[in-house]
Amino acid sequence: MPITQSEVLYTAVATAENGRDGRVATDDGKLDVVVNPPKEMGGNGAGTNPEQLFAAGYSACFQGALGVVARQEGADISGSTVTAKVGIGKNDEGFGLIVEISASIPNVDAATARELLDKAHQVCPYSKATRGNITVTLV
Repeated sequence: MPITQSEVLYTAVATAENGRDGRVATDDGKLDVVVNPPKEMGGNGAGTNPEQLFAAGYSACFQGALGVVARQEGADISGSTVTAKVGIGKNDEGFGLIVEISASIPNVDAATARELLDKAHQVCPYSKATRGNITVTLV
């Protein structure tokens, strides 16, 4: 269910200059990076790119959701990591994204890890935002 403006706790603000071949920075100066298309898409690959930034945000957000779920379930996820792979490619409408989320959770068995991933996917804000829009696979 969408939130209303009155329910917003924090708003991130970033501004891009020159699109995929320029610069992006946050209003507080904590992030200020050069962006360039990757070599695979005809760019020079010198800077980061929107897909890397999305993967970074998604993996961090998903790790946070995993922590929430683990606390609810009483599971030990210390030492865990979450990796997001974000692919971009052509589709019928121009370009689209695809995401693969994987996690290493050393202190739980495979079945518990899978259950935690599935539950985290239900509560992660990035997962909610992408649900029904792009393919997200948990591995």
